[in-house]
Amino acid sequence: MKTKGQGAARIGIGGPVGSGKTALLERLIPVLRGRGIQIAVITNDLVTHEDAERLRRAQLLEPERILAVEAGACPHTVIREDPTLNIEAADSLDRAFPDLDLILIESGGDNLASTFSLDLVDYWLFVIDVAGGDDIPRKRGPGVIQSDLLVINKVDLHPYVGVDLPRMRAEALAVRNGRPVVCTNCRANEGIAVVADALCSAVLYRGA
Repeated sequence: MKTKGQGAARIGIGGPVGSGKTALLERLIPVLRGRGIQIAVITNDLVTHEDAERLRRAQLLEPERILAVEAGACPHTVIREDPTLNIEAADSLDRAFPDLDLILIESGGDNLASTFSLDLVDYWLFVIDVAGGDDIPRKRGPGVIQSDLLVINKVDLHPYVGVDLPRMRAEALAVRNGRPVVCTNCRANEGIAVVADALCSAVLYRGA
């Protein structure tokens, strides 16, 4: 992973539309900052800055630590096929804030095929939610299979959408060959510390 001399570690956050990527960011940022970790954020949308503006309104970070990239096309393009715009944005944050530890890069909402270029990120997580159906792990999309960490969000909804949550989690672990899966309820702040622990351990080599 990146050292201080190489700039901040870069973490990708991907997942389908409505899975809760921005909500996860809103919960993660205070937890990470509470551990003394210096953070900046890059959001990606098709033709707006909506997610960046939402984070600025929440006042979780100084506005200048939140940048927006407009994909202008399929969100895959700027996180996988040609991540130049995101790399330039991350480089500019490194220059502006030499003390940064992490740059969190949120993808625009996409489907289960969304993945991050390893030229852009050091580690990436993929967010799905129970409302999307408990068959998502069985579909074996690249985001589910290849991500460093899979987050199953909105677990509080499983009784209302007919999802067998233990089975969904077990099937996710099986298709990922045991790589980590975390269940979260962003609304209630459940599981967020576990996600933060994973990031700290994987890219900052820190414990909780």
